[in-house]
Amino acid sequence: MTRDRTFILLFLIMLVIAAGNTALQSVLPALGRLLGVPDSAVAAAFSVSALLWVLAAPFWANRSDRSGRRAMVLLGIWGFTASLFLCGLFLMMGINGWVAPATAFLLFIGARLIYGTFGAAAPPAVQAMVASATTREERTRALTLLGSAFGLGTILGPAFAPYLVLGSLGRIEVGLAGPAFIFAIVGIGIAVATTRMLGESLPSPEARGAASAYPSIGGQSSGASITAATAERSERVGYFDPRIRIWMIIGLVMGHAQAMTGQAIGFLIIDRLAVPPMEALQPTGIVLMMGAGAALLAQWGIIPILNLKPRQLVLWGMAIGAAGCLVTGTADSLYGIATGFALASLGFGFLRPGFTAGSSLAVGAAGQGSVAGKVTSINGAAFVLGPSIGVGMYEIWRPLPYLTASAVLVLLLIYAAISLGVFRRAESPDRGR
Repeated sequence: MTRDRTFILLFLIMLVIAAGNTALQSVLPALGRLLGVPDSAVAAAFSVSALLWVLAAPFWANRSDRSGRRAMVLLGIWGFTASLFLCGLFLMMGINGWVAPATAFLLFIGARLIYGTFGAAAPPAVQAMVASATTREERTRALTLLGSAFGLGTILGPAFAPYLVLGSLGRIEVGLAGPAFIFAIVGIGIAVATTRMLGESLPSPEARGAASAYPSIGGQSSGASITAATAERSERVGYFDPRIRIWMIIGLVMGHAQAMTGQAIGFLIIDRLAVPPMEALQPTGIVLMMGAGAALLAQWGIIPILNLKPRQLVLWGMAIGAAGCLVTGTADSLYGIATGFALASLGFGFLRPGFTAGSSLAVGAAGQGSVAGKVTSINGAAFVLGPSIGVGMYEIWRPLPYLTASAVLVLLLIYAAISLGVFRRAESPDRGR
């Protein structure tokens, strides 16, 4: 019973950390427009947070055994909570005109740095605690279930965000800062429960955590973090190793295309539907939920039924993703945008596990841990520059990030078809491609 209760608590920690970040991410385009700050500033707020997450996550993963996993979990929760509270406070100051919009947003970006730096401490420590409490046979299944909490959070955050927008407290307008405050309150509750219910786990060489990719809209779990936490690392495999080079290129380009298009979608809905920012919240939630549902349909339904190989997954994913980005960029109705974004998300839902599995199958058992770490870092790196690139393109011409993503995916499709075909003929045909 205690073990089950502990796992539920750890599951909720992962869920809340991801949901809080993506909830804020989904309402920020409307909030940026309401405050009158440039769209690129909104994207920059998440780019700097993602950059610090990518840099800090491996550090915290290595430190959890030395400093105590419980301490790292609490550090991550309090970092998450403090960041969201300050984000809400600074945004509310801008909404009420207490400070200039530019000042409010600069303060907001400073608060996001706290999330990027300290929020990354919790996931690897949570993984390590689950690994410590399970046998080798149970470990992969338990960590996979735990990883699904992170992915589920990236879906639930945008889904609930429109309903967390608050009204006024007396003469103080809270409005779009509401999701930040609500998730900060949830964070306090989780922190208190963790302090009271979570004991320390003993370090074990077989039970460790690994860095997790930055939780973002569209950034569904690939499973690489689980492999990195469970596999041996007896062989070091570089990014440019001939065995995985093509897969690393696919992952990097695919990730940037997904980050570019996902970050700009809130602005696209406001402008294409010609609605005030507040009225765009529910349409944005609908589009994001359809996208998330399509990605889950690919990963949980279509792929297992069809038993597609990694090579088939990435080629079909690029084709479907390119078509979806093209439809999204040219649609002028909510139905068209939602259909295009769902189609693009379906393609990315094929691409992400294809990239992960292809990278894994390209090396032997000794290189699994090293390659999984590379996959996780590629997934995280895409959300550092991808959002800013996408929104920067959007400011130049609204369809540009979607048309660019579509064109790049078509070019990548041609390159991958040639490269993987040559590689397949050069190597054994039954390497899973």
